[in-house]
Amino acid sequence: MTAGPRRGRAGLAALAALVILETVGVPAQAPPAAPPAQAPPAPGPGTQRTSPQRPAFRTGVEVVSLNVTVSGPDGFVTDLEQADFEVFEDGAKQDVSFFTKAHLPVALAFLLDTSASMEDKLATAQEAASGFVRRLRSQDAASIIDFDSRVTVLQPFTNDLTALEKALRDTSAGGSTSLFNAIYIALNEMKKQRAANVDEIRRRAIVVLSDGEDTSSLLPFEEVLELAKRSETAIYAIGIRSKSPLESARGFREAEYVLRQLSQQTGGRAFFPTEVADLPAIYTQIYDELASQYTVGYTSRNARRDGAWRRVVVRVARPNTTARTKQGYYGPS
Repeated sequence: MTAGPRRGRAGLAALAALVILETVGVPAQAPPAAPPAQAPPAPGPGTQRTSPQRPAFRTGVEVVSLNVTVSGPDGFVTDLEQADFEVFEDGAKQDVSFFTKAHLPVALAFLLDTSASMEDKLATAQEAASGFVRRLRSQDAASIIDFDSRVTVLQPFTNDLTALEKALRDTSAGGSTSLFNAIYIALNEMKKQRAANVDEIRRRAIVVLSDGEDTSSLLPFEEVLELAKRSETAIYAIGIRSKSPLESARGFREAEYVLRQLSQQTGGRAFFPTEVADLPAIYTQIYDELASQYTVGYTSRNARRDGAWRRVVVRVARPNTTARTKQGYYGPS
């Protein structure tokens, strides 16, 4: 692929007019309306308060929620407790007020590059993504989005595994690569997955597969990265490298930088295989990571409402382990 022209900030305005966003199959469902707020009944005599196993949010209290992956020499570490975690915001230690290691439901968007250069890889990519879909649970929800010169929502969020697999099989290769447009649209689709109650809270993730740099998006990378940093969505990026060192150096350098930034900033992970046959194992790693994560919450000690970026670091009190989460968030304004 050859690099397309640089996009300016005017791309956001042009996107609404020029990017083709289609929905094929079942129509997108509007999120259920939240029930009217009611005051909780007062606990009766002898009633014990139990700690929730999913994030609970109170009006007027901004809880910073972090999905944390902990890795050790033998893989993901899943037996830690709340006392093992330390959270720092801009260098200041925070008090962890919520913790769970339950395998929470997920809302997952699959983004599949179907540009012309993917023609010889598409069948393997379809099969690998289908293997991921078949592992989803009934409480999970997923969507399928393909992108070439345009972005198409082939299947809105659903837990119908048959519909998801059919959407994957319906993809075909052709056209250029509008990666930035696709991620922008996926992030906005993810916003619709608002929880009406605690039982509907899901971890949110995007899994994007591409084999080259963006050549046709109207949006600049900086706009998409900013939106990703403001979301609560982890981005897992798979960039298929060319086997040719010369072609890789020319056509993939920018793409690799983009995919690394999106994954690192949001707490996801980036993979760069040279063999399309590696895709099933990579999708398995992503699924296992989502199933192994901890959710850690705290109320920031920083009371300022300045909308500034706040850097977050998580540490665990176990030797030879590393904790990974999103790199920060924007404070309230």
